[in-house]
Amino acid sequence: MPFSLFPDLWVVKLKPITMKNLVIKPKYETVIFVIRGKKVMIDSDLAQLYEVQTKRLKEQVKRNRLRFPEDFMFELTEYETNKLVANCDRLSQLKHSSINPMVFTEQGVAMLSSVLKSDKAIQINIEIMRAFAKYRALINENEELRNEIKELDEKLDQAFQYLLGKLDELHQKKNEPLPPIGFKIKGK
Repeated sequence: MPFSLFPDLWVVKLKPITMKNLVIKPKYETVIFVIRGKKVMIDSDLAQLYEVQTKRLKEQVKRNRLRFPEDFMFELTEYETNKLVANCDRLSQLKHSSINPMVFTEQGVAMLSSVLKSDKAIQINIEIMRAFAKYRALINENEELRNEIKELDEKLDQAFQYLLGKLDELHQKKNEPLPPIGFKIKGK
């Protein structure tokens, strides 16, 4: 389940993903973030996965800029970078960088494999697509659970309103004057 870092940023911890001889090591457990409402991966994480320098990855993206529209890739603002560094210890190297990181959506990651053109890039891309699919499944499960909780909440609210109504009726009856108890004597 995602946990909130700050209003527009979420992190999801994923278990290691395996494929034949390929294993995404546990140090890559938290690689998918939600920034500006989009699920993204940071350029430095992708560079490590593809086994290239971050600088080289950025060069390839800049050379093929038309392949990466705003919904595929965008650069973080200084504020977003600082918040990300403050809330994610493993990204502390970004603290001293003068260049804000690029982040890639699922479509941007898919486009990276065509830009990098290596067998490793293709294999890693397949694993990343599986991670994004798993992330979507988690979100859908959470949505279903949220709907069930909402239905239960509505039922509890109805029951609570019913009980409050009954308590009000009892309280009103309590305030009504009670008829005198006992015998009535004539003449008094």
